[in-house]
Amino acid sequence: MTDGAPTPEGRAEVLAPAVAAALRSAFETEWSRVVATLIRTTGDWDVAEEATSGAFERAATTWPRDGVPANPGAWLTTAARNLALDRLRRRGVETDKVREWIAMEALEGRTGGPPDPADVAIARDEPAWEDRLRLVFTCTHPALPMESRVALTLRTVGGLETSEIARAFFVPESTMAQRLVRAKRKIRNAGIPYRVPPPEALADRLDGVLAVLYLVSNEGYVASSGDRLQRVHLAVEAIRLTRLVVDLLPDAHEPHALLALMLLQHARAAARVDAGGELVPLEEQRREQWDRALIAEGLALLGPIPTSERGPYRVQAEIQAVHVSARTPDETDWAAIVRRYDELAGLMRGASPFVELARAIAIGMADGADHGLAALAALESSGRLAGYHLLPAAQADLLRRSGRADAAAARYRETIPLAPTAPERRFLERRLAEVEASAAPGPDR
Repeated sequence: MTDGAPTPEGRAEVLAPAVAAALRSAFETEWSRVVATLIRTTGDWDVAEEATSGAFERAATTWPRDGVPANPGAWLTTAARNLALDRLRRRGVETDKVREWIAMEALEGRTGGPPDPADVAIARDEPAWEDRLRLVFTCTHPALPMESRVALTLRTVGGLETSEIARAFFVPESTMAQRLVRAKRKIRNAGIPYRVPPPEALADRLDGVLAVLYLVSNEGYVASSGDRLQRVHLAVEAIRLTRLVVDLLPDAHEPHALLALMLLQHARAAARVDAGGELVPLEEQRREQWDRALIAEGLALLGPIPTSERGPYRVQAEIQAVHVSARTPDETDWAAIVRRYDELAGLMRGASPFVELARAIAIGMADGADHGLAALAALESSGRLAGYHLLPAAQADLLRRSGRADAAAARYRETIPLAPTAPERRFLERRLAEVEASAAPGPDR
């Protein structure tokens, strides 16, 4: 949605439940497809986003009155297309853009329904590439700074608000808005093509594309802000796009590994929150809720490869494989996880503070709380994760496990205001209540 416009979720709160659910579902499944189609056909990112946002606003007004259409995606595409055409005509853009839309209208009249973008591409004698994959390759072009690539992908592919992306990057909203404007201007002024690169250029673009898809998947796995722990639609979109990259480069190992990582993480999505949307930690999850089909697919992607071909996504996928292969929490091979974090640090050519944090937690589980706390203390003294909620949260958890309730409570109190999502804050508040209760003197003391 454009900045300042109410999100579908915000409007959905005041709509009838069935319409609200349909609007929310349509936003999660159709936003990026409609935006991608409009960008390809208009060549104008702002028009595409404004028209798509306007289509959702129109849906929020029309669907409660007329009912949810049988094909919400087609309805939204038609509405957005018409809004885009109006904007282009008001600007006097009597060019190929408008003529293309007129051709699409003719195709719609012939078929009796909204045209399939692939049909239009074929009619223009162009390859029928998947529009959202084109969008990802454009958003992740190496001419853009990495932070702009991720932000633009979250905005355009994921449909996140500028304010949400700003919180994910720990920058003011105004800074993020300027970053997005500069990225779009760079795409326009540098003539960055809206296409999937030719086969000979794919390998050189691969690392940047995978890095962005990985970060989009992470935003889906654990939201950077808001009232929900997960943004499931982003995780699903990242998986779908990564599958397309695997199809484009079937002999490259890291796309397969990244897909495995995403599948193994997403397999636990249903168990990570309870019926009320509250966070359920890994050791308390009902493992029968894990998606065994996704787990099997993810594990199958991790077949033997040469040691020289092992990359960061492969190692992270193997860490997830250790977790999902354990029948019970007590059977988790934490020592194997520590070894893989050691390997990951080496592959990344420098200790990432986030890898160090995860490794310290694994050490605490493998070798005892005191060892983990020592590793966390060293990381804390470096100052590299100052203000990051998971560092004191990890310290609080290991202190709780070691029976030091007062110290754990102090850490939980420090962590709660830092937690970026409501489910995380409520989980930490529950843990705080538990350790405070255990620390309180009993009636016989």
